[in-house]
Amino acid sequence: MFLVALAAGSCGRTQGARARGDNTTPIAARVIPVEQQVVQRRVQAVGSLFALEESTVSSEVGGRVEQVLADVGDVVREGQPLVQLANVEFKYEVERQRAAVRQVRAQLGLTAEAPLPSDPNQVAAVQRAAADMFDAEQKFKRAQQLFEEKLISQQQLDEASSRYKSARATYDVAVQDVERLKAQLQSSEAAARLAEKKLADTTIKAPFPGTIKERRASPGEYLAVQSPVAVVVRTDQLRARIDVPEKWAGSLRAGTEIEIRVEAYPNEVFRGRVVRISPSVASETRTFLVEALLANSDGRLKPGFFIQASLPSTVEEKTLVVPERAVTYRYGVYKVFVVRGERVEEREIKTGNHSGEKVEVVDGLAAGDRIAFSEKGELFNGATIRPAE
Repeated sequence: MFLVALAAGSCGRTQGARARGDNTTPIAARVIPVEQQVVQRRVQAVGSLFALEESTVSSEVGGRVEQVLADVGDVVREGQPLVQLANVEFKYEVERQRAAVRQVRAQLGLTAEAPLPSDPNQVAAVQRAAADMFDAEQKFKRAQQLFEEKLISQQQLDEASSRYKSARATYDVAVQDVERLKAQLQSSEAAARLAEKKLADTTIKAPFPGTIKERRASPGEYLAVQSPVAVVVRTDQLRARIDVPEKWAGSLRAGTEIEIRVEAYPNEVFRGRVVRISPSVASETRTFLVEALLANSDGRLKPGFFIQASLPSTVEEKTLVVPERAVTYRYGVYKVFVVRGERVEEREIKTGNHSGEKVEVVDGLAAGDRIAFSEKGELFNGATIRPAE
């Protein structure tokens, strides 16, 4: 029994040595050299997301709320009614102003669609006064001839002269009346358009497509002019506002693509484009503001999210890179296995940017070092390795 147990223990130790990778049974591993590349340095910074637009919609006219047509969380399109005010008095005012317009047009002898006359002599009242003045003028001229021929008396000449002067004054008054009526018509039409606008303003509409963030009106409530009724935010696009350290002020360009991560979706990368770069640096934080736009048609991203952003710069540097799968991460520490002859040595490294399948190594490795990794993750410090097929 003792011999059997001893044999079994010896067999277990042999299998354990083979699993750990000893001189007789090395672990199959891929060996690759540490690469040196010229990379475009990326800037890491933090910021927040903001709505593309946020507007507090207010009433342009006073009135009692009849209906609230949109509530918090509702998606609205541009021009969609949000609140309806009582509009009976506004309708009466529109009718009154339109009647005033029709009255003035009738005095001018104009139809509903006819334009204002550029020449007062086109108006019937002026034409009639002009005809009377012309007739009185001709009679006055004949009276003068007859008086010179001593065929009529001075009194008859004076009467003809008076009739001509009266007709001319009547013509001048007619022309002045036309100009007055033209100005009155313009004023009445403007008043009618203003009344129509106020009637339209009793329906308070969304200024752009978005979502209702706040509702501030209730049915039956009386709203004064400029009373807020709702807050609308536009989130089909979002603004990413990022605080960047001042040392990068000369290295960023508008129009470049940025990568953004949020805590709500830790395994996803969202992309946007830089649209604005602040020309000044905040003296309190020594940072400057960079703004980017992100598409958000599905509404997954929310205004107020904290973001971590990666922005490309114009700075190029030589750096060491290794495959991401060759790096292990445990308890906040990054490590790789460096090849020393036929064995590997576990070494802690400091990493920089992670780009695709490559990881930048800031410290812990040198150009020319070789590292190893096993597809099955079997390597350990001091393990013997052999090249994998």
